[in-house]
Amino acid sequence: MHRIISVAFFLVFSISNHAQVLEEINAPNHIKSIIFKGSTDDQFPIVPLGESIFLEFDDLLASEQDYYYKIVHCNYDWTTSSLLKSQYIQGMDNERITDYQNSYSTLQPYSNYKLSIPNEYTQLKVSGNYILEIYNSYDEIQFSRRFLVYEDRVKVGGVVKRSKDFNYINEKQVVQFNINTQNSPLTNPKKEVKITIIQNDQWATAINNLPPQFILGNELVYKYDKETSFFGGNEYFNFDTKDLRAPSSSISRIALTDLYNHFLFTDYFRDDRPYTYYPDINGDFVIRTLQGPEASREAEYTYVHFKLPYTEKIGLNDVYVYGKFNNYDLNEENLMTYNEATGNMEATLKMKQGFYNYKYVMLRQDGTLDKNTISGNFHFTENKYLILVYYRQFGEQHDSLIGIGSANSRSITN
Repeated sequence: MHRIISVAFFLVFSISNHAQVLEEINAPNHIKSIIFKGSTDDQFPIVPLGESIFLEFDDLLASEQDYYYKIVHCNYDWTTSSLLKSQYIQGMDNERITDYQNSYSTLQPYSNYKLSIPNEYTQLKVSGNYILEIYNSYDEIQFSRRFLVYEDRVKVGGVVKRSKDFNYINEKQVVQFNINTQNSPLTNPKKEVKITIIQNDQWATAINNLPPQFILGNELVYKYDKETSFFGGNEYFNFDTKDLRAPSSSISRIALTDLYNHFLFTDYFRDDRPYTYYPDINGDFVIRTLQGPEASREAEYTYVHFKLPYTEKIGLNDVYVYGKFNNYDLNEENLMTYNEATGNMEATLKMKQGFYNYKYVMLRQDGTLDKNTISGNFHFTENKYLILVYYRQFGEQHDSLIGIGSANSRSITN
């Protein structure tokens, strides 16, 4: 009997230590312009428990396909939680998305789909990390997105500091913060509280699971330097195609083929230039058009042409156009190719009308992603940070998200 118990414990321990992290799945080429957000304009899906979260996307096949959604609850580290679906959903999921319309008077036909949660079929019962999965009528997953539901149980205050590491003093930003637990006393916070810090809504560079350095009464203090530091990067390039026929400071010329073509001015390397503040939206995008009042189904899709001079810094590495517009994915569509006639790296992307942030990144031959060789790296850069506080009291089955905080490097100090 003792041996059976030992084997069972070993199996449970092994499974828990090899739990799979659920990553976001990016959409196929015919699904574009995925917007996923709460009630604010900021396209990061985080809401208080009970408030609505909104998804919108276009299907360029324009055949009014049936799409279904499923919801998965996760632990703070994005492994699947042990909760049953009935413990985190009131009602049911695996429901069809019924709010959709076809595009109106556009050169590129598409079907626009919208979903809000909670709805008449699905309400969420607990806070924490969630994955929203979208399936087609053959039960094939099309894409998935992470989202967060929180409770306002603790207060979080954060600041951004310049790094004290002289190797990175001009390149890195450090996030320091306090968690005030006065309204929600926590037992054993060094073990039961987990934190995540996210820069500019990008999960790939998130910092996780640091214990508090000090506990002063009702306050957990995180005054790390190296452990909570991020590269500053640089402000994003941008362009605006809301007016189909008008060039701008970013668009050199416009042509019409099967769709409108917007040719951007040739971009440039900024790593060897002084930092210049230029307001951006930290990689995000906003769909908008002057062709009609309802951008969701009246905005056109256009071909946007990107150009970057080839230099020895690129070498044999791959260069990608990078931004929230495709969830920072690296795929064949946004991979640049060398044009021998012009000496430029070039890419053409089909994008919905609107205002877009983008940058150029390199995927090195060893598989590492270099985000800053082309754009430059400066501690002055304006970046936003989100601080997430998770808590699992002894005996509970899931990690609750009990508070959030924010900080911005606009007010960076030494």
